[in-house]
Amino acid sequence: MIARVCVALVLLTPVGCGGSAPEGDSAGQSTLESPVISGEPAGFDADDVAFATNMVTHHKQAIELSELVSERSTNPQVQALAEQIATVQQPEINVLNVLLVQWNENPEAGEADGHAAHTSMPGMVDAATMERLRSLSGPEFDTLWLASMIDHHRGAVEMAKAQIANGANVDAIAMARQMVATQEAEIEQMRQLQKELG
Repeated sequence: MIARVCVALVLLTPVGCGGSAPEGDSAGQSTLESPVISGEPAGFDADDVAFATNMVTHHKQAIELSELVSERSTNPQVQALAEQIATVQQPEINVLNVLLVQWNENPEAGEADGHAAHTSMPGMVDAATMERLRSLSGPEFDTLWLASMIDHHRGAVEMAKAQIANGANVDAIAMARQMVATQEAEIEQMRQLQKELG
């Protein structure tokens, strides 16, 4: 099982380090340059399990939000950012699920609590806003999408910082640090796009 985790993260790391930061952005330098998971057996606690379970659900909504962009936005920068978010977060979901299996947890446990998770986790976009996004296109869509995704990223950063402070598993903490660096850089990108949209 450890080997599976190592392979998953060796695959993940180049995406997080090389593909997440735009050209000229210093965020790529702050992400980890070595595989996140050490390959050594590591302890874990309830905070680690909660972080992995909740972040899988959180990331899935980020990908769902990103998938709305291709048919609704005509802004190439928004389109590129949405693709970047999905490209980074899907491998992170895969690794978090591997960690949960390694900890003898069911990766699908969070799905059963979907509605509760959507209201309790910071930054999750409510159903009404998701429906509104599906009804918009062009600059109107871009404006609401950017505002929603900034809040969503802020929520993920809050969750990751709580993991860094409270978690016990070194691998999950390392992932959380990488998430903070990547998502804070993307928040800055989105703020710049907001300014350009006026």
